[in-house]
Amino acid sequence: MPTGIHTPVAHSPPHPPQPRTAVYTGSFDPITLGHLDVIQRASRIFDGIVVGVGINPEKQPIFTLADRVQLVRESVADLPNVRVELFSGLSVAFVREQGAHVLLRGVRSLTDIDAEFTMTLANRKLDPAVETVFLMADAQYSHISSSLLKQITPLADDEALLKFVPPSVVAPLRRELSGPS
Repeated sequence: MPTGIHTPVAHSPPHPPQPRTAVYTGSFDPITLGHLDVIQRASRIFDGIVVGVGINPEKQPIFTLADRVQLVRESVADLPNVRVELFSGLSVAFVREQGAHVLLRGVRSLTDIDAEFTMTLANRKLDPAVETVFLMADAQYSHISSSLLKQITPLADDEALLKFVPPSVVAPLRRELSGPS
């Protein structure tokens, strides 16, 4: 072969990108700025996010399921690749129902990591095709929990509550926890 002549290499056509959907499950009672931070960050990583609002049998809920779904929908309305669904049962079953293979989890602390590790091992036994992906909570949100909100809502003013929850959650939270406005 003469020097200086380039022989073209056959390339296969590029594969069309496959949509990658992650499912983020929780009770979201209520949705907090920490949850919202995880959803916003995940929406930049994945093509689609399904937020599954479910029941945690270990917790006494503040809001009804329907109210939680509505509050989450209002909070993520500006994220076009995020949708919110009600679910019951196992998270891995819900992930499969959504046609996804990724279960998204937000973690705030070492205590969360310990509990999530145990749940991830159980989920892997239930459905080895579902991978769990963890996003660490931003440091400014790592202390937020529904227990904290129950404690501070009756005492905090609206401006203080906005440091913990999206604006659409403040009035309903006050109604449910009978705090002054």
